[in-house]
Amino acid sequence: MLFAAIDIGSNAGRLLIANAYTHNNQSVVEKTTLIRVPLRLGKDVFKTGKISDERKIALIKTIKAFKLLMEVYKPIGYKAYATAALREAENGKEILQSVKKNTGIRLQCIDGKQEANIIRKNIGFVLPPENKYAMFVDVGGGSTEISITEGDRLIDLKSFQIGTIRLQADASLHNEWKSIKNWINVHQELCSEAQLIGSGGNINKINKIYGNQQSKAIFQFQLLRAYEHLRSYSLQDRIEKLGLRPDRADVIIPAAKIFLFIMHQMQAESILVPKIGLVDGMIHEQYKKYIS
Repeated sequence: MLFAAIDIGSNAGRLLIANAYTHNNQSVVEKTTLIRVPLRLGKDVFKTGKISDERKIALIKTIKAFKLLMEVYKPIGYKAYATAALREAENGKEILQSVKKNTGIRLQCIDGKQEANIIRKNIGFVLPPENKYAMFVDVGGGSTEISITEGDRLIDLKSFQIGTIRLQADASLHNEWKSIKNWINVHQELCSEAQLIGSGGNINKINKIYGNQQSKAIFQFQLLRAYEHLRSYSLQDRIEKLGLRPDRADVIIPAAKIFLFIMHQMQAESILVPKIGLVDGMIHEQYKKYIS
């Protein structure tokens, strides 16, 4: 069964068209096509509080293109969500109305907790037996969501206003770093028995280059080495010599910094990187609703 998902984040807009089915009593999502457009809405919002006319036009063009692709693939259904940048923009409501008027697509703003819930529910593997708990960390352009679970039971979840694009706009964010530290300290006993699980395009890329794709894990010393190695290159060299896309080359370092900070605070030796994200979760969400 074919479904589609549109995710308009602070860094990029994504369209995933995927086939969903049940195998061994688990829902499985197989990507048919994934399109990513570097809209960078957060560049405006986290500096000026508003989305510029230029990025508004780019967003509308992107949604129109996504709609045309969906008309060709003919999915059973679709969802279209927007996250931190659009929900914080002073003109966010106006932008959403303009998107609906010009494309016919209704973009729905979701909060950080909804985002984290959608992501963590689409994990497709069993945790190692020594780990009683799981700590999910999703680092986006505008926010970082952290949740702790025991099996299917959610213990706690919090969204922090710290992300890769936001860090570029404000390099300090002292209160948010402190909030993350305090939140982890509250759950320190659980953290000692928790497996850290990371999501987001940046940690996926870091693991691909510096980690172990077979085990889907990267150790803290590998992540630190990656962070230092990436920082040793200029932005242009990260693009030309390391082969990173321009819209990845500038945000991968702040993403590594956030993950390293969290790993250090919870004293985690490694982080699992199963390549899960919001669009994958949106497909799972639709499929489960369709078959229920």
